[in-house]
Amino acid sequence: MSLLLLSKAFINGKWVDAADGDVYEVCNPANGKLIGCVPNMKVEDCRDAIVAAKCAFSSREWSCLAAKQRADLLKCWAILLKQNIDDIADIITAESGKPITEAKQEVLCGSSVLEWFAEEARRVYGEIIPSPKKDRELLVIKQPLGVAGLITPWNFPLGMITRKAGAALATGNYEISSYLKLIILNNFCFPSPPPPGCTLVIKPSLFTPLTCLAMAKLSEEAGFPRGVINVVTSNNARSIGEYMCKSRDIQIISFTGSTNIGKLIYRLCADDLKRVSLELGGNAPFIVFDSADLKKATESALIAKFRNCGQSSIAANRFFVQDGIYDRFVACFKQQVEDLIIGFGCSEETQIGPLINEDQFTTICELVEDARKKNACILTGGCSVPCLGKLFYAPTIITKVPPEARIYCEEIFGPIAPIIKFKTEEDVIRKANDTKSGLAAYFFTENLQQAFRVAKRLEVGIVGINEGIISSVEAPYGGIKESGIGHECGHQGTDEYINIKSICLGNLK
Repeated sequence: MSLLLLSKAFINGKWVDAADGDVYEVCNPANGKLIGCVPNMKVEDCRDAIVAAKCAFSSREWSCLAAKQRADLLKCWAILLKQNIDDIADIITAESGKPITEAKQEVLCGSSVLEWFAEEARRVYGEIIPSPKKDRELLVIKQPLGVAGLITPWNFPLGMITRKAGAALATGNYEISSYLKLIILNNFCFPSPPPPGCTLVIKPSLFTPLTCLAMAKLSEEAGFPRGVINVVTSNNARSIGEYMCKSRDIQIISFTGSTNIGKLIYRLCADDLKRVSLELGGNAPFIVFDSADLKKATESALIAKFRNCGQSSIAANRFFVQDGIYDRFVACFKQQVEDLIIGFGCSEETQIGPLINEDQFTTICELVEDARKKNACILTGGCSVPCLGKLFYAPTIITKVPPEARIYCEEIFGPIAPIIKFKTEEDVIRKANDTKSGLAAYFFTENLQQAFRVAKRLEVGIVGINEGIISSVEAPYGGIKESGIGHECGHQGTDEYINIKSICLGNLK
């Protein structure tokens, strides 16, 4: 871990302290021990990072790179992540608390994301449009927006950065037909270089800056020109985030986090109509129909709920189980939940680590206590595990949950599984859609007609049918309603960082 455990921020290709020398501590949520200190940067430091990114955007070192050259840089970065998987995973586990096996999987997924966008960098195609007149040619090109401000969360400190950074850095190239190239060369002179990819100012979570700094170090080793990737560390997310949103030199803000903060960012960006890409909170239903394969449903429920201690926006939040299979599902699921191993993330056996901080721990305790007071049944768990540490909470199943319980309608973001019985398909679809969120949904059925029918009616951006792991770099990831704007991953991922320009060439002979 020591090789990539860094104590300085990264601006304009240099490892720097905050201008005023201020630092803040990063501690392990599992045991409270100090991991390291990083610069506590202010608005002035953020301004330097934005200036560096703006200059790098038009520098010859970056703007003159062809799409393949940018693709090669991304591939090299991806390879370096894999080569340093143990060191990076140790850092992720230390500062986020997640089990080491999950941390390693996050590194591998992040590497695959960079590989994907390396391939996409050569496929940001333009378009030729048939002209209504013989002496005209119409074409469409795609150009990068410019400087991208990336504000990333603590729950997937590497994965969320690669999704955003990979897409932003891949943008910028366009292809036109050989015929049209001849027309342009014969009629015009374009001395300027082809458009580059976006450049980045990254603000990682105050809880997990060390993972981001390790990634920046590897991007430096991969050969990205100075100023293309900048990292601003700070424990004052509000002032830095507000400055990034209001800066006219940043063309897009990409944010992953809570819905409330996402709304605030949306408002701040509205004054100059800055582009936003928002991946916000979820309230995912997990529906089990009578026809479901019980083994498949319970195993998938375990993953969908308890991965990263339930601290994921696509985590299963409300379990709806049809009355015909309800008792068998609850009994089987309870046994699997009670078999989960809680402990420190550094152990390969650990499946459940701590919550990220005291605020999150307090919220979980309050949600469970509220359900208890409203006569819900705590089937298993429902308590802290103080023998391990003050932020550990036992995996919990709650049944007989009334609609007025907070846990019925609020995003949980912890290891709590409320289970609600339902009778009909119509009934459960109504209940599943009765939320302001619309990120993900899961359901299990062996009825093919029902599978298509329900998938179309669920008001979410991502649907998992008979599957508990539903995100993939090859497919677009994004929500509807109050779960966000835009998409990450898939070939659609680069669209967030692109301007589409229409060109009309007239009076051609």
